[in-house]
Amino acid sequence: MKILITGSSKGIGLNTARFFLMKGFEVYGIDLLPSSIENEHYHHYIADISKKETLPEIKGLDYIFNNAGLQNCEDDISNNLKGTINVTEKYAFQGYIKSVLFNASASANTGDEFPEYVASKAGIIGYMKNVAIRLVEFGATANSISLGGVLTDSNGPVIKDRACWKKIMDATPLMKWMSEDEVSEWVYFLLVTNKSASGIDILIDNGEANLNSSFVWPKE
Repeated sequence: MKILITGSSKGIGLNTARFFLMKGFEVYGIDLLPSSIENEHYHHYIADISKKETLPEIKGLDYIFNNAGLQNCEDDISNNLKGTINVTEKYAFQGYIKSVLFNASASANTGDEFPEYVASKAGIIGYMKNVAIRLVEFGATANSISLGGVLTDSNGPVIKDRACWKKIMDATPLMKWMSEDEVSEWVYFLLVTNKSASGIDILIDNGEANLNSSFVWPKE
């Protein structure tokens, strides 16, 4: 089985690439940076997904995890949304495809983050639904995950700042963030185990968006 993972050089992408290698997959990675993975079943390409002419030729992909993304920079929309479209249109619509998963964001559901980042991730959810409709022809699924906080190096500034971390935990009912390993488990489940759910966005944020109750009633 072949899987393509974008943004595979660090963070969630790197962890997921290693997870799928452990499961026996042939893994193809695309990133602007080189990879630290040394494995005969891992194939790495340095490319800019926002420039579709730089994308490599990869045939017969079974699964795609559209993970690559930037945050709070001038390229958020061109990379996160247009780049994701470039990748999907090039590789997804062919006879081997079984599932496509998009890494959206909890911010796409709440609107609570950097403006262009929110717009790019909300666009991914809309595009995912379009892809799900078109993949029906191949008997394949498409879904997205909208993650809240994840314990990655890129989130280090808030994780290591005690004041920021306390504010975050005060707003997070389960009082924790996801690990990269947990994200990889979700990715595997939605891409490989799942055969019937398609066109849905799954919000995974430790209850931050949906479990913050504002109900008040006087005590007896």
